Amino acid sequence: MISRRGFLSAGAVAAVPCAFGAGRQPKIGVTDWNLRQAGKLEAVSLARQLGFEGVEVSLGRNLLDGKLPLDNPDIQERYISEAKKNKVRLAGTCLDILHVNYLKSDKLALKWITSGIPITKKLDAKVMLLPFFGKGALSTRQEMDYVGDALRELAPEAEKAGIKLGLENTISAEDNVRIMERAGSKAVLVYYDVGNSTGQGFDIIREMRWLGGRRICQIHLKDNPHYLGEGKIDFEKVMGTIRDIDFSGFANLETSSPSKSIEADMKRNLAFIRRVMASVNRV
Repeated sequence: MISRRGFLSAGAVAAVPCAFGAGRQPKIGVTDWNLRQAGKLEAVSLARQLGFEGVEVSLGRNLLDGKLPLDNPDIQERYISEAKKNKVRLAGTCLDILHVNYLKSDKLALKWITSGIPITKKLDAKVMLLPFFGKGALSTRQEMDYVGDALRELAPEAEKAGIKLGLENTISAEDNVRIMERAGSKAVLVYYDVGNSTGQGFDIIREMRWLGGRRICQIHLKDNPHYLGEGKIDFEKVMGTIRDIDFSGFANLETSSPSKSIEADMKRNLAFIRRVMASVNRV
């Protein structure tokens, strides 16, 4: 079990800086919803056009015949074909219906997780994001314990499928690990969002170093409503930390569009993060 002392001492045992290893640097993707193409096939080609290595796909929150919109073999095959054609990875899925049926309190959420696992496997997306925001946000220990217990029942299916269930929320790294430990599964990990955690007042560098690359399945990069590099977050430190913890999964831009031009703003943010990665790699 984690200890408070172990968490607070994380900064004193930071990883030794080094260059990104060969094949070990993170891959930069983008969320389909920030492309304003949530659940739309067009997000794949647009991600490629803008220069991203992958796109995070929404599974949909408006049911079709009682099922998730992407719970359709024909649509899944179209995504696979489009990704192959554009040489873009399907970086992960987002079970966004949990914005409607909250995992902390609604039994239907368990059904959607069960449905989302095989879809994510079919898309070879590796990670399924489980969001906890708004009325679905985790605010009490009882709610966190309930989620940990629910995931303990569901995680074996994710393990069998080779899918990671990513916890994205507004609670601390320490509380997320308590949920992970209660779930007792290597399939339950943290989906770390530097913008959300900064907004909650957490020390994101300390948290990421303490979590380490093995407890983070995927990362969201953002500092909304600003362009990357023009807000509160020091992305030199963020990308240096990602390097130091040896994280090599997808770091997906979840950035807003200050100019209202999705293409221009995404290109600008992507160019910035690639410059930072190059700079960090020279240190």
